[in-house]
Amino acid sequence: MSGSELKTFMNGRVAVTVGDITRENVDALVNAANGTLMGGGGVDGAIHRAGGPEIKRECEEIRRTRYPEGLPTGQAVLTTAGKMTAKHVIHTVGPVYSENKDKSALLAACYTNSLGLAAENAVATIAFPAISTGIYGYPREAAAEVASTAIEKFLQADERIREVRLVFFQAADAEVFIRHQRFSF
Repeated sequence: MSGSELKTFMNGRVAVTVGDITRENVDALVNAANGTLMGGGGVDGAIHRAGGPEIKRECEEIRRTRYPEGLPTGQAVLTTAGKMTAKHVIHTVGPVYSENKDKSALLAACYTNSLGLAAENAVATIAFPAISTGIYGYPREAAAEVASTAIEKFLQADERIREVRLVFFQAADAEVFIRHQRFSF
């Protein structure tokens, strides 16, 4: 799968692609954030760098007024996208993987809560990274199953979101998702 290729599911409402999520032309990007909301590595750092200081200012205000202890795992908040093409960034904190404790409900909540927040804010198109599969260590195969199930369930119940785009940094990650997704087409 190349960066210009799109693989679609659910009658075109879900698309899988390879690329830089900060360059996606969608209404909202989802940030695989850490609880501080202050940026970090991976997707989180890339979004903060591409969007500029306005995102950090809004995150600081969210921390000051709503989540002084940090954004809880599975929850989602919305900010501007700053200098990026998207209008919004939806920040969500994925779970750190554990072999001893099933965290699939928390990972599913990241997708469900992000989609719910998007729908509430008239977002028609949204791009997700592979939440928790980087430094948080969630196995890509298991994450694909959780993500596709949560997305499909949400889209079947809510027509407000026209397209969910899953953007992978590497083609190998997109292929893992395509092989292990659970969309019922």
